[in-house]
Amino acid sequence: MKNKILPLILCAVLFFASCQGTQPEETSKIKKGMTKVTILYPNGDGKTFDMDYYSNKHMPMVANVLGDSLKLFTIDKGISGRTPDEPIPYLAIGYLYFDQLSAYQNSFGPNAEKIVGDIPNYTNIQPVVQISEVYE
Repeated sequence: MKNKILPLILCAVLFFASCQGTQPEETSKIKKGMTKVTILYPNGDGKTFDMDYYSNKHMPMVANVLGDSLKLFTIDKGISGRTPDEPIPYLAIGYLYFDQLSAYQNSFGPNAEKIVGDIPNYTNIQPVVQISEVYE
């Protein structure tokens, strides 16, 4: 019996250890009080979104022009609504994190034309933007 249990325990330990590294280290940079800019791309009839362009070209370009004021960005790809049968409410959501609101304002303002001008390259959606303070 011991010979059968030991491999199971070893497998469980190895599985648990491998899961420890699945959390992106970058999310540890998100702290209470930071400013988060959320960019939502609502789904709907005729809406298009090129996730490859957004993730590989647009967001890296945004990170480049915002410079050190941007601490982190993340991207969500919509996969389902409240239930598997419901359509996704948002095709994609982008998040930009800054230490403070003024860092966002000072870096985005001078680059707004370039950033906004790139939107037609990946979507026909007018994004909804919300600026929040990270609470928890």
